[in-house]
Amino acid sequence: MNTDPHTQDDDLPPLPTSSDDLLAYLDKLGIAYDLHHHRPVFTVEESRDVDAAIDGCGCRNLFLRDKKKKMFLVVLANETAVDLKSLEGVLDCARLSFGSSGRLWDFLGVRPGSVCPFSVINDTDNQITVILDSYMMDQDIVCYHPMENHRTIALKPQDLLKFLDSCGHTPHILDIGQQNETSQ
Repeated sequence: MNTDPHTQDDDLPPLPTSSDDLLAYLDKLGIAYDLHHHRPVFTVEESRDVDAAIDGCGCRNLFLRDKKKKMFLVVLANETAVDLKSLEGVLDCARLSFGSSGRLWDFLGVRPGSVCPFSVINDTDNQITVILDSYMMDQDIVCYHPMENHRTIALKPQDLLKFLDSCGHTPHILDIGQQNETSQ
């Protein structure tokens, strides 16, 4: 198996919910979005020029697990500075660490570099707690990959909430950290 996340591997299984499946689901919910195609990006740093070309708040996602094996999907603006120690206090948990790629696949059905809030569509047992950055949710438009990192969709935060609700996930909107003014 190819272990380099920056290359494609035709031997990988198909996503449980493809990007096109997700877009069809958003259409069914009546959620408006702008779809942007671009080169695959795997990190916030790699996506800076892509984000600059798209109107809206660029966002990132952290798939985390605590010492009690509780899993979190933390969705925040790229410019929101956060460290895991301070996040432990916000989430009232201990020893946060990043979830493994295997766990990411098993619970959210996406690969590293493509984590997004939409991946909870695959968490039908509601094992993931969704945390949304209050700063991000105060923006007019938010941007995420739709299951794959060669596309970005821009939509209104209230439409993200509508999507999450349709999947049976009630997110916690929290003040996660300070905004880094040099990020943008």
